[in-house]
Amino acid sequence: MSSPGARRPLALLRALHGLAALIACVCLGVTLRTGLEDRRAALAFGLLVTVGELARWTGPQVREAAPLGAAGALSYALLGQDAGQPTAHGVAQVVSVVLAASLVGCVPHIARGRGPTPDHLARRVLTVACAAMCFQSLYGHGTFGHWSGPAYALLLITLLAVSELCDAVLAAALAHSRTGWPFGPLLRDELRALPGIGSAVCATGAVMALGVAVVGLWALPVFCLPLLLAQVSLRRYAAVRTTYRQTIASLARATEIAGYTPAGHARRVAALSRAVGRELGLSEPDLTVLEYAALMHDIGQLSLVDPVPAGATAGLPAAEQRRIALLGGAVVRRTGVAPSVALIVERQADPCPEQPLAARIVRAVNAYEEKVRDAGPGGALTALEELRLATAGDYAPEVVEALARVLWNQGAARERLG
Repeated sequence: MSSPGARRPLALLRALHGLAALIACVCLGVTLRTGLEDRRAALAFGLLVTVGELARWTGPQVREAAPLGAAGALSYALLGQDAGQPTAHGVAQVVSVVLAASLVGCVPHIARGRGPTPDHLARRVLTVACAAMCFQSLYGHGTFGHWSGPAYALLLITLLAVSELCDAVLAAALAHSRTGWPFGPLLRDELRALPGIGSAVCATGAVMALGVAVVGLWALPVFCLPLLLAQVSLRRYAAVRTTYRQTIASLARATEIAGYTPAGHARRVAALSRAVGRELGLSEPDLTVLEYAALMHDIGQLSLVDPVPAGATAGLPAAEQRRIALLGGAVVRRTGVAPSVALIVERQADPCPEQPLAARIVRAVNAYEEKVRDAGPGGALTALEELRLATAGDYAPEVVEALARVLWNQGAARERLG
């Protein structure tokens, strides 16, 4: 049975999807009834958005999967002139063209089993509708008729920035609805990512709208090229980060292959530690450091002559736990991994009040995973109760309660999925 707190995020998800579907249906209906205005511009921007969607890619920590498509859609929403001639397309046509082009561009992804998520299309429709409503509805009444030069450029940049902020809020709200993670930290991570790819999308969108207004549609292939090259560079950077993470995961498996810890222990502790860290509001960079430290938290056992039975270090005397932690930190420092990761590994067995938050999380989650291992039905509740009883000295109360909330949410999610 789901609690009201578990139902609210799903209600928000349905509301956002429903709003996007309603706007899309109304705009398509209006466009079909009135017909297309400025067909050359509609075809050119539709083709640009389609190419952007074809080049869409997904990966860890990717905020904007199709920056070229986003820039093309926003520039079409803010297009007031084509080679010096006023345009006549309105809000409905902008949303219709962008939606149709996005759907066409998604076909190859669907064929490869990487179909578009409804969240991606909902974000695109709502963001473009917001930008078009702010500009086209006023432009059609002549509000910006006398704007020119720097003032007009500043207007476009301002509207693009507002659209990107709207998109960041939507992305955080959709992620919160899907996962149940706290909305505040999700929005903070989205806003922190804006100066990166978000600023490139804004700049390209503004330049393309201004370029088309002066020289016509030939400006599109010229001004979209820098963003396309930036997207290629981002993909290479993401590939390097993926390789780096796989290397750390392989190092963490050394204790399992040597028989010091059970198979999958480091991976389970890392996944649960990351969830607890997110529940406590850690930022994305801090979550990455926490995940790496959790993966390598037992690597110090490789220095032991006599392995700890079942690799369970939580029940060892405090001095022995600290000795293993210091050995682990020394090993991590020799691997070339970031010093912040080694610091957490070293301090995971320190007295609780002296530990950094990430070390407290690794310590509590590791103890929980060791307690529930082979414990059978009811083992999770017993383990949590034991951790709560030990919050006076060994484990941080806020971390244990965050762990309890994460486990409850995961159980509720499994119930919802049947």
